[in-house]
Amino acid sequence: MESIGVLMMCPMSSYLENELQKRFNLVRFWNFPETHRNSIRAVVGNASTGADAELIDDLPKLEIISSFSVGIDKIDLGKCKEKGIRVTNTPDVLTEDVADLAIGLILALLRRLCECDSYVRSGKWKYGGFQLTTKFSGKSVGILGLGRIGTAIAKRADAFSCPVSYHSRRAKPDLGYKYYPTVLELAENSDIFVVACPLTDQTRGIVNRQVMDALGAKGVDEQELVKALTEGRLGGAALDVFEQEPHVPEELFQLENVVLLPHVGSSTVETENAMADLVVSNLEAHFAGKSLLTPVV
Repeated sequence: MESIGVLMMCPMSSYLENELQKRFNLVRFWNFPETHRNSIRAVVGNASTGADAELIDDLPKLEIISSFSVGIDKIDLGKCKEKGIRVTNTPDVLTEDVADLAIGLILALLRRLCECDSYVRSGKWKYGGFQLTTKFSGKSVGILGLGRIGTAIAKRADAFSCPVSYHSRRAKPDLGYKYYPTVLELAENSDIFVVACPLTDQTRGIVNRQVMDALGAKGVDEQELVKALTEGRLGGAALDVFEQEPHVPEELFQLENVVLLPHVGSSTVETENAMADLVVSNLEAHFAGKSLLTPVV
């Protein structure tokens, strides 16, 4: 398979890059010569850089796009279906890490861990104790999207004795959590609201002003989220994903009731290596004429 051209869209995991280099003719987009476009049969992207219609049309021999992520909103799936291009992603292997971080974000926000750290580092502790914060245990947790990641978050919230409810495309009575038929009803009955659904045309902006007002001082249309926080209508937010990454609304930087992370939900050595192995395995399966391991299209 060494002659098969694989286009890597941006720097990702060095492990993934090395594994692709061993097996394929790896071409890096940031050094992509126009003369190579007819040799590219596969594209490897991630949550921030995928393949739009223009790129797909510009690669006449393209057969498969393998995303180093679960999210595939940066890939033009309609164009892929139209042209018979296969698409894969990396579900399951990152579920535990993302769920772990979700609980970490909740704790960091409610117990104000980042501010506590700054309080000690600045020397302020010598002049008095830090203000009281809010407990997590026992708080009602509403989860928007009870898929693999949402379910893993729910199980962790169980361990904190938190009543868990959810809204999803359909009820899942076997899981034993309370189902709300609308996002608004879920928000009205939640102290903590976790967004664990994929970004699609149907979910874009689903957490709107009305939903955030229902949460109150107890994410998402990002602009409405920023307004709700700056106007004091929302008690706080802990965020690992943003609309226009790596650009983050600067209004958030000065807010003490916000925790911001650079989209690192699955960024552990163990999980990134497992994701890389899945990307490579899907490509190898495709070019060997075998069934894809995690097909999307």
